[in-house]
Amino acid sequence: MAESSLTARNPRSESIDSLPPTMSSSMCSLSEEIQCSVCLDVFTDPVTTPCGHNFCKICLNKCWDNSQTCSCPYCKEAFKQRPDLKINTTLRELVDHYKKKSPETLKTTEVLCDICEEGKLKALKSCLVCQSSYCETHLEPHLRVTRLKKHKLMDPVSNLEDYICQKHERPLDLFCRDDQTCVCSVCTVTDHKNHNTVAIEEESQEKKTELMKTQKDVQQMIQNRNKKIEEIKHSAEVRKGFYTELLEMMEEQQKAAEKQEQQLIEDLEQEITELKMRNTELEQLSHTDDHLHFLQIHSSLCSSRNTRNWPEISMKTLRRDLTQLKETIDEKLTLTVSAELKWMQQYAVDVTLDPDTAQPNLILSVDGKQVGHGDIRQKLPDKPERFDTCACVLGKEGFSSGRFYFEVQVKGKTNWDLGVARESINRKGQISLRPRDGYWTVFLRNGDKYEACASPRVSLSLRVKPQRVGVFVDYEKGLVSFYDVESSSHIYSFTTQTFNEKLYPYFSPCPNDGGKNSSPLIIKPVSYYK
Repeated sequence: MAESSLTARNPRSESIDSLPPTMSSSMCSLSEEIQCSVCLDVFTDPVTTPCGHNFCKICLNKCWDNSQTCSCPYCKEAFKQRPDLKINTTLRELVDHYKKKSPETLKTTEVLCDICEEGKLKALKSCLVCQSSYCETHLEPHLRVTRLKKHKLMDPVSNLEDYICQKHERPLDLFCRDDQTCVCSVCTVTDHKNHNTVAIEEESQEKKTELMKTQKDVQQMIQNRNKKIEEIKHSAEVRKGFYTELLEMMEEQQKAAEKQEQQLIEDLEQEITELKMRNTELEQLSHTDDHLHFLQIHSSLCSSRNTRNWPEISMKTLRRDLTQLKETIDEKLTLTVSAELKWMQQYAVDVTLDPDTAQPNLILSVDGKQVGHGDIRQKLPDKPERFDTCACVLGKEGFSSGRFYFEVQVKGKTNWDLGVARESINRKGQISLRPRDGYWTVFLRNGDKYEACASPRVSLSLRVKPQRVGVFVDYEKGLVSFYDVESSSHIYSFTTQTFNEKLYPYFSPCPNDGGKNSSPLIIKPVSYYK
């Protein structure tokens, strides 16, 4: 039995120097991850700020108690109101686990030689066969005598009984994979006869390999979640930047319009003054008896003078400015919706149609990704979950928390319904597509009439006819949103809804209308546009 495998099996007796390099470095790395940046110690009652950074609860409260504003001590982001701090239970569990397994807690008292009679020296090795610990002097026979050389030596431990089979008093140098326990050589011919046993070193190495893989998986999960946090922050910054830029642009447009309007008013007032003077001259001329003078200046006073068509100029300028502003806003909105849509697409789920819910006239593809309407009603079991009248079908998987997103091709159809429905909806007879009845949907009718099935219904004016519709749900926020994926435009959102049971993707290809609406609804893999 190798010394390293024995000591790894009983970490309670190890010092940091005897830890395997990977374990030692991992713990050092972990300790940096769970340190408070204020007190520079391992977290105590860790809390998380709205910006995503972690601190000891007492440290953060002290920072805020001593300041007139509440801001993150790490990134300095300020909060309008003092956040209600709650313990990050996941991080606290990680801290507790670290404290139990950290090198400081792994250290034990010094093991002394069992042979020394007076002034016992520090033990250099422990022997599993002799069940004793030896200093350098008393260990010498084990290194010289042939019989003793065969004994199992390991780094000194004070609890040698843990390494010995209590039943047979032999070293636990084998591992039974059937019973997942350490055994001795005698156990393999008695209680564990015919079991799959291997050397403890071999099993330990395999477990270490698995541990390293798990550690890598956990580290990857941490990286993925940090990446998602950055993506969310980036999306928020893009949206915030857009609205800030839009407000600044509108303010500049307003100032420019006001300046132009003031100039127009000044020009008009100047022209009015000139016209009044001219009118006075004409009035005076009309009463003169000096015929020669009258004839000499008549032509100059009565001739038409260049004047500007003021209302036309103002309206033309206003229309031009409004058109330019609308074009800019449309462009900015498209970019913003694109960013939002890309963020939502990270929550894409694999949706498959549930044949047990499909109305008998519906025809589902073998892979459960397409649904169309057939003229012939199929003979299917009338299950409680099946729609029996309306041409509807649900997805197989329901969602009771978090966010999810899916995309559906509606190309070539003149009528369709899409959205989500709660689990307890009525599925028999005619149904009403309203939120209070458990449906959050939008639909197309007659090829060009789009509506959101709110209460009351909302007529939707869409710039282009959607070919692929994205559906996004944030369960906790009570949000159901619909997007035209290819044009990166928003269709409609149900907001501030209350969900208290599972939500299922909802599809209706609608009747085929004599072949005019025969194209199926197709659940498509998520594609990224723009």
